[in-house]
Amino acid sequence: MNITKRGSTYHLVRRVPKRYGSVEPRGTIWISLHTDSENEAKRKAPVAWSLMEAAWEARLAGEVDDAERRYEAARNLAAMRGFRYLPVEKVAALPRQERLERLEAVMRNGEPDRIEAAAILGGVTPPPITVNRALEMFWTLARDRTLGKSEDQLRRWKNPRIKAVRNFVEVVGDKAIDQITPDDVLEFRQWWVERVETEGKTPNSANKDFTHLADTLRTVNRMKRLGLVLPFTDVALKEGEKRVRPPFSTEWIETKLLAPGVLDGLNTEARCIVLGMVNTGYRPSEAAGLLPEHIRLDGTVPYVSIEPVGRQLKNATSKRLIPLAGVSLDAFRQCPDGFPAYRGKDKISDTVNKFLRENGLLETPAHSLYGLRHAFEDRMIAARVDERVRRDLFGHAYNRERYGKGADLKHLHEVVSSVALCARSSASSSSKSRSNARKIGR
Repeated sequence: MNITKRGSTYHLVRRVPKRYGSVEPRGTIWISLHTDSENEAKRKAPVAWSLMEAAWEARLAGEVDDAERRYEAARNLAAMRGFRYLPVEKVAALPRQERLERLEAVMRNGEPDRIEAAAILGGVTPPPITVNRALEMFWTLARDRTLGKSEDQLRRWKNPRIKAVRNFVEVVGDKAIDQITPDDVLEFRQWWVERVETEGKTPNSANKDFTHLADTLRTVNRMKRLGLVLPFTDVALKEGEKRVRPPFSTEWIETKLLAPGVLDGLNTEARCIVLGMVNTGYRPSEAAGLLPEHIRLDGTVPYVSIEPVGRQLKNATSKRLIPLAGVSLDAFRQCPDGFPAYRGKDKISDTVNKFLRENGLLETPAHSLYGLRHAFEDRMIAARVDERVRRDLFGHAYNRERYGKGADLKHLHEVVSSVALCARSSASSSSKSRSNARKIGR
């Protein structure tokens, strides 16, 4: 780089690269470095040249026809010149001195430069944001929501939003979001009503579409400061009585699920996840996410630690310790390193539910693997285990202020052991266990 002193100030002098000939008529440029120190000038020269190249690139981009690229180029070029991009009407409303500064900045040899004027005086119209484009922008604008999610969790988070946008565009078209009318939303709602009536879809499916679509567009509206009023209120379909997943009865678990050899058709990891769930009530995804260091079998109290490592937990209270006892402890002794076949994948529930269904191991058609979680809680309720203790074990929010640390691991182990089931438990031993649990839970 050629650094030359003109008067008391150093300048960077360089030939203009051929690439920028269409946007820079000068063959050689002089850039003031605003210093009389040669060392300081040498330090500032590379930065000044980099900024100059960035400005030329913005001018090149400003020549293209694509509305979005032209708008972004105008914003970048204005920033390079030390101004915040404003639409022309806001530039006109600026104080007189600020308007003059902008006008002076666009002059080249006594004439206004077309591209500079478009950028600094706000002459580029912002491109319309369509529904599909809003979804693309949403992934970046809402990236804080994805922090800590595993690849599989991210896929499951994205898919319903992609589906909602695809359905809306199919019905209404890929409209600019500032052109969406209440009639458009009602038309989308009616499309869903017809699907519920003729295709057996549930109102819940429709309402998820409304929720995800509205959240996507409202996030873009808020984060981009568009100031739009989006017509997505009061569109939900009436869902009726919510389906409740029933718990397995203790008798069914003991005589069917824990009978010798009944679960041998499952692979070892899937079988151990099922058996581990019997006396822990963990969520299947929590078990699948366990790492070897989260499984502690060698201490006085064996336990698993549910932690947000490599994935997000459902909520903050889901981070917890669960002691192991009975058939669940036996299962983790078989799988002390966790379940790598299912780690980071959303398939354990489907695998197990299919097996249980095909082998007649579901107590009713409404039952599923999740019924083991509810069954474990029912046994604790029957044993009169304190609500705070139950919520801590299940990772449920507590509706009152939490005081103190709660039950320690030893006490939690006593509670879990008192209601734990073992393979081939007899009715009498089960009854005795529940009797002991009532004493501990008081």
